Amino acid sequence: QLQLVESGGGLVQPGGSLRLSCTTSGFTEDEYCIGWFRQAPGKEREGVSCISSSGGSTSYTDSVKGRFTISIDNAKNTVYLQMNSLKPEDTAVYYCAASDELDPWTLQPMCVMTQEYDYWGQGTQVTVSS
Repeated sequence: QLQLVESGGGLVQPGGSLRLSCTTSGFTEDEYCIGWFRQAPGKEREGVSCISSSGGSTSYTDSVKGRFTISIDNAKNTVYLQMNSLKPEDTAVYYCAASDELDPWTLQPMCVMTQEYDYWGQGTQVTVSS
C-alpha cells in the first residue's frame, strides 16, 4: 500500500520561503502522479501542483505560478514543493497525494490535479504571518 509522509511546514513571514517534502513508499507501479493540495479553514481543498513520477509533466494552479516549484527525486522517492514569496493567503494545511489513474481512452498515466488521488499524507501546516 502506498504511503506518503509530508514534512517541512511551519511558520514563516510574508515573503519568506519553505520547502515541503513528500516521501513515498510502497507503490509498485512505475508511473504515477504526485499532487500537492492545500486546505485553509472554511475553504474548499485546492490543488496546488502536481508532477509525474518521470518528472516530465508538471502543473500549477494560477495563484502559485512563478512562486512555487515542484520537483521529484526518484532516488529518494521524494517530491518537493519549493515555496517562495509566500503570502498570508498561502496559509493552509498542505497535503501530498498519489494517483495511478490512467486515461480511460489512451490507457496512459495521467497527471492533472483534477484526477482521482487515492493515497494521501497526513498534512503539514504552513502558516504565513508577520
